[in-house]
Amino acid sequence: MSGKSLKGIVESILFVHDQPLTLDRLAGILEEYDRADLRAALDELIEDYDTAERGIVLIQVAGGYQLRSRPEHGDYIRRLNKTKGVKFSQSALETLAIVAYRQPITRAEVEYLRGVDSGGVMKSLLEKKLLRIMGKKDVPGKPLIYGTSREFLELFGLKDLNQLPSLKEIQELVPPDPFADQPALPLGSAVTTDSAPVADSVPPVESLDSIDSPESIEG
Repeated sequence: MSGKSLKGIVESILFVHDQPLTLDRLAGILEEYDRADLRAALDELIEDYDTAERGIVLIQVAGGYQLRSRPEHGDYIRRLNKTKGVKFSQSALETLAIVAYRQPITRAEVEYLRGVDSGGVMKSLLEKKLLRIMGKKDVPGKPLIYGTSREFLELFGLKDLNQLPSLKEIQELVPPDPFADQPALPLGSAVTTDSAPVADSVPPVESLDSIDSPESIEG
């Protein structure tokens, strides 16, 4: 088959799948094609969507590829869904940022950095599948250790943890609505329990006092 038909096949698979697809998964589905050809088809699709005046973009997120609506169309899509998007309380955003940059981390370590009890907000973030339990720390008491999930990467439109912004950027640029500057998720997206790999090196947590956002996920 020609490269053009392969690009169409890949596009169709991405269109019907509601979660990011990795190159490995695509290669497993399309075994008759070389990985190099699949990667080339994906790169061409990204460029096609980026240069055309289309309402859809193809992005790399959470370790895979996903078709999403353009971020500037988010307000119109929310009219269709009659939703306001996810909003975070200051305590939830602080906790999420600390875990993201210091993972793997225990609850006690989060509370030490925040200076307040964080059990409630961590439970809420776990229920929303933005945090995940990674195991137990090899110290007396064997406390649980936490990290961010694949859903965290999808929510903030990150390819992987290496794309995390600096703490200064978080403090200055985090919008009240995380969906405001990110492409909307496909309709009917399912939640996955798969987890993203933890970065080997992350910057230290600095002061988060300037983070402010509307109440929704309470701490």
